[in-house]
Formats: sequence, C-alpha cells, structure tokens
Amino acid sequence: MTDHVILGKGQIGSTVAAILAERGERVRVLSRSGGADLPGIEHVKVDARDAAALTAATKGADVIYNCANPAGYHRWAEEWPPMFAAILAAAKAHGAGLVNTGNLYGYGPVTEPMTERTPLRSPGHKGQIRIRMWNDAMALHESGDLRFTEARGSDYFGPGALADAMVGERIVRPVLEGKGVSVLGDPDAPHSFTYIPDVARALIRLGGDDRAWGRAWHVPTAPAASQRELIRAMARLAGRGPVRISRMPWWFLINVVGLVQPAMKGMAETRHQWDGPYLMESSDFTDTFGDEATGTEAAIAETLDWWRARLA
Repeated sequence: MTDHVILGKGQIGSTVAAILAERGERVRVLSRSGGADLPGIEHVKVDARDAAALTAATKGADVIYNCANPAGYHRWAEEWPPMFAAILAAAKAHGAGLVNTGNLYGYGPVTEPMTERTPLRSPGHKGQIRIRMWNDAMALHESGDLRFTEARGSDYFGPGALADAMVGERIVRPVLEGKGVSVLGDPDAPHSFTYIPDVARALIRLGGDDRAWGRAWHVPTAPAASQRELIRAMARLAGRGPVRISRMPWWFLINVVGLVQPAMKGMAETRHQWDGPYLMESSDFTDTFGDEATGTEAAIAETLDWWRARLA
C-alpha cells in the first residue's frame, strides 16, 4: 500500500486526503494546527518551516503532496523559502516523489493562452518566488536527488473555497442570498477557473504515474468563462433572479480592504489576471492521462450544494 503524505489541510489538501482515504490508501495530513484523526486519515501537527521536524513527520512517505501555503500573500517572502526548502529536504531524505500544487503566477502578464511551455517570466514578487521554487525543485530532479512534478491551476473555485478564493464567499454567498455581487477587474473578460476537485484528482494522478515526473502539468480546466457568465449561471442554478453585478475599484481593495486584510494588498500584482483575458490550456494532461475537466455547470451545482449545506 502506498504511503501518502499531504502537507496542508486547506481546500486542496483536504480533498486529496478524502479521495485517497475513500480508495483505502494510507493517508497522513500534516499541518500547523493538526487535528483529530478521521476514518482512514491520520492528522499530525508539524510546522513545515522546521526541516528536521518535517523530515521526521514524513518518514516512510512514498509520495508527498505539497498543498500548503503561507497564511496570506503578505507572508510569502518570509515563509515560502524556509518552508519549501524543508519540503525538498524531506522528500529527498525519504526518496519520496514530490507533487507540488502550483499556479500560473510564474508566467506573469501574457497575451496568449498559457501552456506548460509558456516561459516563466513574471516580473512580480510573488511570481518570482514561484519561479525560484520551481527552479530549486527541478535542479534536484535533474541531478537525480528528487522525483518532482507540479500541477498548475488557474483561480480555484468549488467546495471549500471561502474568503481566500476569488469565486468563494464574496460571490457564492450573496448569489444564494439574492444579493448583489462586487467583482474585481472586467466582469466580461474571459477567465479560466479551475475546479478544486479537479485539482485534487490531478495531484493524485501525477503522484501515481511515472510519466508525470520532471515537468509541470496544467490541471484539466473547463473552457474559460467571464465572471459575469459564471455568476449568471450560478444564480440560474440556484433558482435566483438576475444578480446585480458591480465592479470593485482596485484602489478600494488595496487601500481600504487592505487595511484590515493585509493579504489583499498583494492583489495589485495580479490585477492583469482580472483586467483582461486570462486563459490557460490543459490539453497536455488530458491527452496524456485521459482525465478531463468537470463541466462548468456540474461544478457550479456541486459548489452550490456544498454552500447550502454549510449555511444550513
């Protein structure tokens, strides 16, 4: 039986753990807060920035899925370097494959749909951090010290996505409550949104297939839709009438909301994702492994079901 170790118990990590446990696999979830064990899932409290502690906690791992993240954009520069160095050290020490949960920040502003061959040329601070992480991991892979792969998705939505997701509490809750929605950027710009269960399934697929190692993969993602199209479909499936959609000014998010939510100040670097088309291709994954993205309407319906249960 494969020993799966998952770092982080947020929306992605928890979904990965649930899928693997349902399959009868051995699953450990490591996080700063720990937690009570669940059927088929062991929870372990550990600080991923502590290399010695993390190496000890991951002993016996066959595959490590990094689904962890610092607590907010404003902590990336401080927390990612020691945390990712510790993760690389742990995977190397145990000879475990490392599957990293990535994103598209490393590409920076582009004018064409992003593929895995799009150059990593982000000028932004967060993009540069992601590029360094990728380069550090691939250097170990190419030297034979580590088996590494990365699953990259666009902005997440789905069950478990709350205040830290663009299509989370700010959008889904008001739609269900029949209220207006305020969005960032151009509400009519086409945008790729990646469904959380598709991310989890992609991570598991990559961790169990030798064809995955040594490159990045884009998570299967449905055709792009604008924020307006997504909200209208959500309202229709929720049985609500037309939703009033307004545009939140960037200055308000950064200078006003940012006072109480420091992570929001970091959104300024990613405004290109929302002010114009932001598109990714994921055909490499589907052509290689056969997995396809969940259809947008099915994903929205499942998301609404999760939110209804949460608000009940």
